[in-house]
Amino acid sequence: MSDQEWFDDDPTSARLDVELWKRILSHARPYRGPLWGLAGSGLVIASVDVALPWVTGKIIDDAIGNGGRLLAPFIGTYAGLAIVFAALVWFFIEMAGRTTTGFGHDVRREGFRKLQELSFAFYDKHSVGWLMARLTSDISKVSGVIPWTALDVVWGTSLIVGVSITMIVINWQLGLMVVAIIPPLAWLSLIFQKKLLASQRKVRRANSKLTASFNEGIMGVRTTKALVREKKNLSEFQDLSTDMYGHSVQNALQSAVYLPIVMSVGSVGVGLALWQGGVRIGPGGMTVGEMIMFMNYAGLFFMPVQELAARFTQLQAAQASAERIQRLLDTKSEVVDTESAKQAMAAHADLETRGLVAPELAPDGLPDLIEEVEFRDVSFQYKEGELVLDRVSFRARQGETVALVGATGSGKSTIVSLLSRFYEPTDGEILVDGVEYRERSLDWWQSNFGVVLQSPHLFGGTIADNIRYGRLDASDGDVESAARRVGAHDFIEALENGYATEVGEGGSRLSTGQKQLISLARAVLSDPQVFVMDEATSSVDTETEQIIQSGIETILEGRISFVIAHRLSTVRNADQILVLDHGRIVEAGSHAELLRLRGRYFGLYTNQATRESAERVFEMEG
Repeated sequence: MSDQEWFDDDPTSARLDVELWKRILSHARPYRGPLWGLAGSGLVIASVDVALPWVTGKIIDDAIGNGGRLLAPFIGTYAGLAIVFAALVWFFIEMAGRTTTGFGHDVRREGFRKLQELSFAFYDKHSVGWLMARLTSDISKVSGVIPWTALDVVWGTSLIVGVSITMIVINWQLGLMVVAIIPPLAWLSLIFQKKLLASQRKVRRANSKLTASFNEGIMGVRTTKALVREKKNLSEFQDLSTDMYGHSVQNALQSAVYLPIVMSVGSVGVGLALWQGGVRIGPGGMTVGEMIMFMNYAGLFFMPVQELAARFTQLQAAQASAERIQRLLDTKSEVVDTESAKQAMAAHADLETRGLVAPELAPDGLPDLIEEVEFRDVSFQYKEGELVLDRVSFRARQGETVALVGATGSGKSTIVSLLSRFYEPTDGEILVDGVEYRERSLDWWQSNFGVVLQSPHLFGGTIADNIRYGRLDASDGDVESAARRVGAHDFIEALENGYATEVGEGGSRLSTGQKQLISLARAVLSDPQVFVMDEATSSVDTETEQIIQSGIETILEGRISFVIAHRLSTVRNADQILVLDHGRIVEAGSHAELLRLRGRYFGLYTNQATRESAERVFEMEG
């Protein structure tokens, strides 16, 4: 599936999805206290809002009819209500801040945890921009709307009910005039609901594409400059930015139209009520205080209607983000422990707590030592109908090195990806000492792998931090020992800060060869039973390659090793060489055996040897 398809593959519910918001709110359970506090403060503030106009009206009627004899008690009541109101405003701002910050923190952590669990297949289908947008802007939008919606729904609903009842008590005819605006407002909300949600979804999709473009532009800036492609990149980015601008303007215009319509409809009802109220002041009608009281209530009635309309708009906008967040959190990894493996691990853990298991057993209760790995008629396809491996079979025993050679796209990297259980076979079996590897613990299996890739990735931090990355409890001596074994110690010690040298983002302060040596030391430190090198020397110079090869020879002893090599001269000592072509093993044997066959491997090896010899001659003559 293409990036475009994934950007567009979002839920399309046209209404406010109550079930979705229930699930989103389940992540806010740790903040039930602050949320209930917000709801409670909204109820009390609504009560204060209802009480203040009543006190104002009574003060006016007392001043006109009684000369202000009850002025002091009324002013005291008014001042008390104002103090309560101020305290509650401080309280709900504090509670909203806690909820927004805490909810955003928890959901980002949960989202990041989910990303760590998902298989490579997930990352094949989703761009970095899509993922970054989920964990940044989408979570911020949802976390910001939840507490204020909880406050405003309780406050606004309570205030509308309180004001409506009070106005009807004062004068039921005028009260009904004001209350009559609610049905048309509800009808308008339903009309705008679909429009706002649809346009906001377009905004979120455009934002994801824009974020992806930012990421690619930054990561590929060297390639862009080398190919002088800045103008074309800017043009492509401008197209995405224009798309984002258009959808944002559409959404903003819909919101801008919605709120004035709400205000206009509300103003008509309130205006009619005030006009009629003014006519009815006098003997047998309303007092001046009641009229002012009613005018305040009529104006106050409109305030929560306007606020709820604005909050409704924000909630509609946030639903598109909520859909994306929940979709990410609901994603299931395609590579997980099977039920039988989970049961075996649970049984082993139970026995372990009672001290009834041998220390040489793995967490699933089977032997911890890996003596043989077998591919038995393994086939695999990344996409339906596109076969990448076709009935591949071979065995690798402890202490053996298996080399995988062949043209680009022949299936070499796919074999080690399946072996590492980053993916699982579409058909066939991969056996570990005779047991299908899906019946073993996934964590145990992958923790016994040391993988060194063609393009090593280092994380921000020191050289020591990166070597220690897969074994956090390793001492400084362990780190140095691993570096010595692969030949990295000398160049590290030559650096100004030695093992404390900062590598920069992605290892940008080191050469490719230095990064590869650190990556190799990192794999060695984890002491894997199975070692995988995926063209680990293809991007380094000859001198560094010799250092790496020297280190490799010492660490492959006693392990099952798989080597994908660009230079065939580096795999001559392998116990098995598997020659792949279009996902099938076309030749297998040792270096000498394959040369005697004078088949595919012979052709590849002699052609490459001739080319390398010619290159050395040219270098000498130069």
